[in-house]
Order: sequence, then structure tokens, then C-alpha cells
Amino acid sequence: MGQGRALIRLGERARGTMLLDEAMVAVTAGEVSSVIAGTVYCSVISACFERYDVGRAQEWTLALSRWCAAQPDLVAYRGECLVYRVEIKLLRGELPDALQDARRACEQLALSGMRAGSAHYLIAEIHRLHGRIAEAEEAYRLASAAGRTPQPGLALLWLAQGRLDAARAALGRVVGETRELRARLRLLDAYVDVLLSSGDLPAARAAADEIASIASALDTPFVNAVSARATGRVCLAAGDARAALASLRRASTIWHDIDVPYEIGRVHVHIGLACRELGDVDGGRLELETSRRVFAQLGAATDLERLEALLHSPASRTHDGLTAREVEVLRLIASGKTNRRIATDLHISEKTVARHVSNIFTKLDLSSRAAATAYAFKHQLVRGEPT
Repeated sequence: MGQGRALIRLGERARGTMLLDEAMVAVTAGEVSSVIAGTVYCSVISACFERYDVGRAQEWTLALSRWCAAQPDLVAYRGECLVYRVEIKLLRGELPDALQDARRACEQLALSGMRAGSAHYLIAEIHRLHGRIAEAEEAYRLASAAGRTPQPGLALLWLAQGRLDAARAALGRVVGETRELRARLRLLDAYVDVLLSSGDLPAARAAADEIASIASALDTPFVNAVSARATGRVCLAAGDARAALASLRRASTIWHDIDVPYEIGRVHVHIGLACRELGDVDGGRLELETSRRVFAQLGAATDLERLEALLHSPASRTHDGLTAREVEVLRLIASGKTNRRIATDLHISEKTVARHVSNIFTKLDLSSRAAATAYAFKHQLVRGEPT
């Protein structure tokens, strides 16, 4: 176990993981005492979480749960191990059990004189997903008081409340302070959401690029899926729905393979929006309805509320097959703006604007910006008279 963890820290992930698996074979075969078995279980699960090796973490956490159930008289494990079990249950969508275990972890950590910041943070996350705002805020406060930063969860709570400036300022500060890769990954993943909500595409792209570099370093399915989703979201915001869909589909495949329901629900929202942008309105609705089923099963009230608004909003395909973004670009063309000015206004590259303009001309069978302007006024996409 010790050699395996050291090798992983040194970057020799394959050899290190192989040794951890060998240690777990000895444990599950009953070759070691209960004290050693408990120590190895907790250590290996901790090592899995350091790399976000969710598949192995789930496997060994389930084995630990079975092992504990077979030894009811055994002294309860360190609260830290309980915290890892809560994280796995969160990923698996077992929110009621996760909340119960998180509260138990708080009690055990308090009895042992240890800080319970991570346990309080997970309690806050469960409340946030369920839409229990006051309870979430209190749990984040307790996490902070115990020395655990309440980010990125608190910033995401603020984002849901419309406090965009506060969310961006807090995450920007914490991202600047954090160096550890696992913690930085979580922060950057949330930061992409906040940056895109504030319309800062260049900063969101930079964050997504850093997530990709972390994924390359850690190289586990979960982290690769986080990277693919971030890249897909940035592409979608930039108006490249086709590239976005490819990345988002990769993320979806991984989420399904390792069975993390909440992430499945999130990524299908973005897939649905990408389908809409490509004119596949019915396909987009199917994707959004998939997310609705997942969120309803989890009781993710805040996500469900936002999703219902999307399902009842007009589809993106409008005006002879133009996407919503293309209509937006067309309006700006009609207002007399250059591609460079449009790129600045929409926080996208000139290359992306040029692609939108080309698509508009092709779909509407137009040959000039003047013709596009005339079309926009004729179909009342802008008010007034063309100049």
C-alpha cells in the first residue's frame, strides 16, 4: 500500500495502482487482521480520490461497506473514511444515505477531536442540490468555521440565486490560492459555469484548457469527463454546437459507464441545448427530458426548476433554420456592426463570427451583408428602417 501510494505521487500511476490492487486482494481474501484491513481500505480509497479514480473508489467503498456490515462489533472508522463514503454515495445519487452518513461523520470527528469541515461541506452540498437554501448556507458556514473552504459549492449556490458578481469574485480568489490538483479541478469546473454565465468566454476557455491539462496529468475517466464537459460548454457558448456535441457526448458516455447520475443529468442538459442549436428541436427535447427524469429521481430541486424553464422556452431553431445564435448575429449585422465588433459584443472569436455569417448566407441563400440586413428588417428581427 505504501509503495503504491508513493509511486502514484511520483507519477508512476500504472505501477502504483497495480500495487494498491494487490493490497486490496490480500484484504478481501482475509489475509490480514481487522486493524490492518481497515487501515488499507481507508488508505486505498483516499488514494483513489486523490486522482478521482471514481470507478475504483466506488468498488472499494462498496467492499468496505460489506466488510463493516460483517463485523458489527468493530470500532467505527475514522471520520475521514466516512467522508469518502459520503462522496461516493453522492456520486451514486444516494442522497438520503449520504446525508445520514455525513452527519454521523460529523459526530465521530467531533468525538475524536478532529475538525469536521469536509463533512459539513458535503451536508451543504446535499442541501444545495435539494434546494434547501437556508440549511445549505448554515452548513457552508460550519464548514468554513472548521477550516474547510465553502467553495465551490457556496459560489454555485450564489449563482443559482443570481449573485453572479459574488460567485465570480469568490471563485476567482480561491482558484488563485489553490495549487493541489484535485481541489483545483473542482474549483475550475465550477468556475467555467460562473464565467460562462457572466459572458466571459476567453476566461472560460482558459479555465477549460487548464482542466484539460489536469485531466492529462491525472488521467482517470471521471476527470476526462469533467474536461470533455467543460470543453463542450465553451464550444457551445462560442457558437460551435457541433464541436460541443462531440465533447459532451464523450462526457456522457463516461458518466454512464461509471454511473454518476447527477453528472449524467447535467451533461444531458447541455447536449439538449447543443441539439437545439443544430436545429434538432425534437432531439434536444428528448435530452432535456432525460435530465428532468434524473433530477426528479435525485430530488435536485434547483436543477429541476431551471430545466423546466428550458423545456418551456422556445426552441432555438427559428427563421428558416437559423439557430438562436445565428439570429443574434444577423441582428448585429443589420445594425451595421463589423465581424470584429460582433465578436467583441458576443465574447466570441472573429473566426466564429465568420462561420456564423457563412451559415446565415447559406441557409437564407443570401450573397451580401446588405441582403442579410434587408432580410432582418423584412422579418422584423430588428426595429426601424435599414440604413
